[in-house]
Amino acid sequence: MEEGTEEEYVVESDVDLGEVWMVELEVSASSVPDYWMLGRDYWFCCRVTVETPGRDQLHFPCYRWLDACTVRLRSSDAKLAADDSVPALSNHRQEEVLERQSLHRWRLNTHDLPSCIDFQTVDDLPLDLKFNQVKRGDFQESVIRALGEMQLKKFVNIPKRSWESLEEFDRIFWNVDNPIAVYVKQHWKEDWIFGYQFLNGMNPVLIRRCGKIPDNFPVTEAMVRSSLGNATLQQTLQMGRLYIVDYKMLDGLEGNIINEEQQYLAAPMCLLHLDQHQRIMPLAIQLKQKPGLDNPIFLPTDSSLDWLQAKMWVRNSDANHHPLVTHLLMTHLMAEVFFVATLRQLPAVHPVYKLLIPHFRYTVQINVQAREDLVGEGAILSRLLAIGPKGRLLLPQRAFKDLTYSSLCLRDNLDQRGVTDLEKYYYKDDGLLVWGAIERFVTKVVDVYYRGDERVRCDLELQAWIADLTQGGLHHLKGGSGMPTAFRNRAELSKFLTMVVFTCSGQHAAVNNGQYDWAAWVPNTPSTMRRPPPTAKGVLTMEDIMDTVPSLSQSSLQMAIAWSLSKQPEGMRSLGTYPEEHFSEERVRSIIGEFQAELRHIEHEIRKRNDGLELKYEYLLPSTIENSITI
Repeated sequence: MEEGTEEEYVVESDVDLGEVWMVELEVSASSVPDYWMLGRDYWFCCRVTVETPGRDQLHFPCYRWLDACTVRLRSSDAKLAADDSVPALSNHRQEEVLERQSLHRWRLNTHDLPSCIDFQTVDDLPLDLKFNQVKRGDFQESVIRALGEMQLKKFVNIPKRSWESLEEFDRIFWNVDNPIAVYVKQHWKEDWIFGYQFLNGMNPVLIRRCGKIPDNFPVTEAMVRSSLGNATLQQTLQMGRLYIVDYKMLDGLEGNIINEEQQYLAAPMCLLHLDQHQRIMPLAIQLKQKPGLDNPIFLPTDSSLDWLQAKMWVRNSDANHHPLVTHLLMTHLMAEVFFVATLRQLPAVHPVYKLLIPHFRYTVQINVQAREDLVGEGAILSRLLAIGPKGRLLLPQRAFKDLTYSSLCLRDNLDQRGVTDLEKYYYKDDGLLVWGAIERFVTKVVDVYYRGDERVRCDLELQAWIADLTQGGLHHLKGGSGMPTAFRNRAELSKFLTMVVFTCSGQHAAVNNGQYDWAAWVPNTPSTMRRPPPTAKGVLTMEDIMDTVPSLSQSSLQMAIAWSLSKQPEGMRSLGTYPEEHFSEERVRSIIGEFQAELRHIEHEIRKRNDGLELKYEYLLPSTIENSITI
């Protein structure tokens, strides 16, 4: 057999096996000498099906790579520990967990961040945690293509290292057929699309209703009167039509050095309002946290260049906050914590293991690879972002310090930010549809196995799982975060499982899939700035702006990375797709079918809504949401 070949094997028994509790598979070591082989001879076993004399079929899922080992497989019927009355079955689930704990250890993070799995490189990973052949080839092809196109753009523009006008970014914008990216290029200077991105761009989680203008952001009535129409600033605030985005997490972080050139950061505050057309429009921008004569408040009534660069500084701050906090910390690193705790505490026969395992596919490898190639010292982000090496560690630390359970739960998060009734907030609208579908699916599955709250409280494996998740994976999380450390009832369990599945699927899709859309036209989302933030108004020239925006090399790299991260991977499994049959019970299989039907209905409703939109919001279409974090 060659790599990738699939076969089914039939083994007949001449004797009645009786009641089958487990199936044991023994894989012998290859008799071929190691020096004759290119690598170890692994086999991937999907499942074993036992057909009884009465033609009933018993399924024993495996879905593991096997090599020179003996494994025992349990039936695909999910069981709590309390339901295993046979000592051999109880012993098996305990032995399985102990074996996994010895292999999948926490690496406790000393930098006040979530813990991760204790493997340093992709080569160190067990084969079960690695990409398969198709995924590996697609990933490598994407990287090669993206970096190849980056080099070509740099070569075509030799000897040009900088820009003379914003229009010159067209020199690297060729071969872009992305409709949103093209639209952004045409409209990026307009205030409405600047505001729109806080709702439906790649970082739609920062905007919040402003109940009081911060003391360190001294916006006055006179400054914004002409922008508010007939309402005063105080009236706009009282009507709940004032919003704010504050990048104070960036304050004090050191700038990067790229190609021996100093880069710069701001920590802006942006005040916005909801206009009569239900559009979020910018009112005022202050680029540093401490007010003063050298920190002017920029306004739409300022010169067009002053106002444009102020908005570009805000977009630069967003471009630095997004990859390290919204994307890396809040989805990738949290998903890894959920996965490692699941591997360490739940046997494969446990219903929560069966429910969650499809939503962790490839997550560990992509995270280990990210730590190697994306965020480490000398990695890609060190050549792309304005944040220096200490800041790239300190920023997610600051965010993790403030992380709460509510910030991970979509409904609670929207409510705390005061944006539940904000119109044209498609991330909110579509996210709540997807969250609701996941919640109903998870709740039904939980109710099948936990027929009362007492079953939840007495499930020692489940309680060990959440304890290991919080104490081992999130041990640096501050007190008062609201993160559960035990489950008291089915409602608490269902909410937490909904959060886990949504984080690994819908939330990641919402903050990952639009990166090329909004960052391909570099002036709209500059990843770095080569001059300090302005300290005065009325003196800026176009030459100053061009000396500030990313260089040719940086811009080409930004486009390449945004494309490779946003590309839909080959072999993608969309939300609700479960080709591996972990559950065999008809009731649960019916619940899965109901979930899939609801996702199809959501898809139809979103597409119908999008038909009437100039800018279609598609990041939370169920067909574009991947089941797990694989990129």
